[in-house]
Amino acid sequence: MAVRPIVIAGDPVLHRPAALVTEFDEDLRTLVQDMYETNEAANGVGLAAPQIGVGLRIFVWKMENQDGVPVQGHVINPTVTTSRIPRERPDPREETEGCLSVPGESFPLKRAATAHVVGFDVDEQRVEFDATGWFARCMQHEYDHLNGTLYIDRLDDRQSKKARKAVKRNGWGKPGGTWMPGVDPDPFGHDEDVDHEHEHAHSEGM
Repeated sequence: MAVRPIVIAGDPVLHRPAALVTEFDEDLRTLVQDMYETNEAANGVGLAAPQIGVGLRIFVWKMENQDGVPVQGHVINPTVTTSRIPRERPDPREETEGCLSVPGESFPLKRAATAHVVGFDVDEQRVEFDATGWFARCMQHEYDHLNGTLYIDRLDDRQSKKARKAVKRNGWGKPGGTWMPGVDPDPFGHDEDVDHEHEHAHSEGM
């Protein structure tokens, strides 16, 4: 088990659909454990396999929720369906999102209020639950990663322009960019005393 580097926007693995997992073996268990450790070290609430350079349909989370779902978990080969996404503009005070693969940046984004998640665990047992609120946002964010979509790809025109400027300013948008949780400075400014499980996306990465 190990903490792995997190891939930054611009690397092709983040911008193409991930492949289905076909082998439920010890290598898969190791990968999921590495994802847990990497997410923890990065102070994240969620992490998808493409974010550590692995193009497989897996994501993990560590997030308090009101839905009776374990605080920490994983899902393999998931399907996520949602309620309707409201058309109004997102509230930047309440609906700002961050991403470990767009480190240190955050932008407001409207998401569906609920998400239904179905998939499998490492033992190939069915996983199914409903998520609401910020937990639903996390599920949508991670599922997007598995389909080659970053949250900055979903921003409205005004916020998308800001995101493009941030990518250019940081020298991203090309293959090979990474940062190392636990070694590089935390891009979202966490320290050891911060409650990393607080459901507030503008201070968390997914």
